[in-house]
Amino acid sequence: MSTDLAIETTGLVKVFGENRAVDGVDLSVPAGMVYGLLGPNGAGKTTTVRMLATLLRPDGGQARVFGKDVRKDADAVRSRVSLTGQYASVDEDLTGAENLVLLGRLLGHSKPAARERAAQLLDAFGLSEAAEKQVKNYSGGMRRRIDIAASILNTPDLLFLDEPTTGLDPRSRNQVWDIVRAVVAQGTTVLLTTQYLDEADQLASRIAVIDHGKVIAEGTKGELKASVGSGAVHLRLRDPGRRPEAERVLAAALGADVLLDPDPVALTARVNGHGTEQGAAEQAARALAELARSGITVDNFALGQPSLDEVFLALTDKNDKNDKNDKKGTAV
Repeated sequence: MSTDLAIETTGLVKVFGENRAVDGVDLSVPAGMVYGLLGPNGAGKTTTVRMLATLLRPDGGQARVFGKDVRKDADAVRSRVSLTGQYASVDEDLTGAENLVLLGRLLGHSKPAARERAAQLLDAFGLSEAAEKQVKNYSGGMRRRIDIAASILNTPDLLFLDEPTTGLDPRSRNQVWDIVRAVVAQGTTVLLTTQYLDEADQLASRIAVIDHGKVIAEGTKGELKASVGSGAVHLRLRDPGRRPEAERVLAAALGADVLLDPDPVALTARVNGHGTEQGAAEQAARALAELARSGITVDNFALGQPSLDEVFLALTDKNDKNDKNDKKGTAV
């Protein structure tokens, strides 16, 4: 295994009864970055994390964390990782300070050192004023911050964040994002699972998309966006009555499905452009020329890169169609 990899898995499998929750996952996560693991509910994200954190034993394949096998060297793996799950794991009847001091003592710190470390983290996470309040009286954002603080009492080499901002308001989400960036700046690798595409767009250097227990795409944000097309055309027509005709012209010119937006004069379509921005621009220009030849007036036009939302939907929709076709092909 490369010493530059924090995580390396090959054919990782976990089965629950007849459900293959993780079905041959291959990952290579470089050290020192945020690596995003995206997928819909039930895709296998949390199960993958729990195996990597040594909380579940794999049923097949291999998984190594900093070169250590998660089955054979579980203690060595645990000494270098920390996990923040989807729900707060601190004691709600204790104050924020009491939680951190207690965990610090359990990790082997002396009482003065545990108090000092707790005070440092409470200050860094903007929780000093709430230090003596019971955690059950914290807001959702405050609970996530105290939970992450508890995870880095001893700074881990690898931090698993399993959907850390689920249910948070935008301001609290931004606060958690700032904490994640600060943790990575200190040298910690973060494996982030999330269903929020903007979260992965904001934080992750590389992303793997997992669906039905399998990795269906992997790469940088730019690579994933390019994989479903080099751009997206957004049009607004002058005459809403011409939209059906404009849809047909665009579909023929671009060779792609056209999305009818809720706005009755707006349309959106992906542009492939043979994988290049210049090609996408040329293809979009030809489509505009075809609309003009058809006498359809365009009041507003924009060509942009596909959003990560569009990438996610395109990849998972394609995977669902492939699964259905495979099932049809194997039916008896």
